[in-house]
Amino acid sequence: MFVRPPAVAGRFYPDDPDELTSMIGEYVDAERERKPAIGAVAPHAGYIYSGHVAGVVYSKLKLPSRIIILCPNHTGMGAPLAIMKSGSWRTPLGELQIDPELGDALMNADPQLEDDTRAHRMEHAIEVHLPFLQVLQKQETRFVPIAVGVSGWASLETLGKAIGNTVATLDRSTLILASSDMNHYESDAVTRIKDARAIDPLLRLDPRGLHDTVRQEGISMCGAGPATAMLVAALMLGATRAELVKYATSAEVSGDFDRVVGYAGVLVSAG
Repeated sequence: MFVRPPAVAGRFYPDDPDELTSMIGEYVDAERERKPAIGAVAPHAGYIYSGHVAGVVYSKLKLPSRIIILCPNHTGMGAPLAIMKSGSWRTPLGELQIDPELGDALMNADPQLEDDTRAHRMEHAIEVHLPFLQVLQKQETRFVPIAVGVSGWASLETLGKAIGNTVATLDRSTLILASSDMNHYESDAVTRIKDARAIDPLLRLDPRGLHDTVRQEGISMCGAGPATAMLVAALMLGATRAELVKYATSAEVSGDFDRVVGYAGVLVSAG
């Protein structure tokens, strides 16, 4: 059985288990009441930059036993829509198992999906979320990773519908998590304007609007595809509300306001 080793431990987050657990504890409010959600958007930069935004998402989110995590393909490796339907991922906190039943069901629902480890071997955008799950899970949580290397509306809509149908049939408590940072490497002022334009259709639960806005406005939101597919699925599953739980840019940590990355945390629910 394939075990995907950590690719960015010691760079994006600490590789020491105690230090990693302590750092996540600083970002997460353990006393906050958590509620279930259909979908979510959370960032995937190094923890010092975006961990506090991800932490607010996880502080509000009641984690189910099954999670689908969609991420962009930063490396360009592997299949355009790459799933891993079996095996596990290792972090400094141990191994997190892939859900083979859910993986098989997703592949049966969308023939675009290919079982491919190459797209995931060096990709950080799912890996950085797993320690949060490991620290917070109160039960055995399994997940399915999907690296999204396509940007066309038709493919994303098909993927979203496949996810929606699979979740509706197999386990409606499944969380659909889109891993995404927002606009990249423009000034803080420009990034906040562009990100507001992308966040607006997110909060209106408008997947086609998000897809078109990002393309037309030149917004370098790396996880626009995952977020679009998540919204398509969430609407099929009865989503009626989206909440921006935190927004920030890297300038708040780095002090560099000329070249920043934006981070948004969003929860999508049925009310």
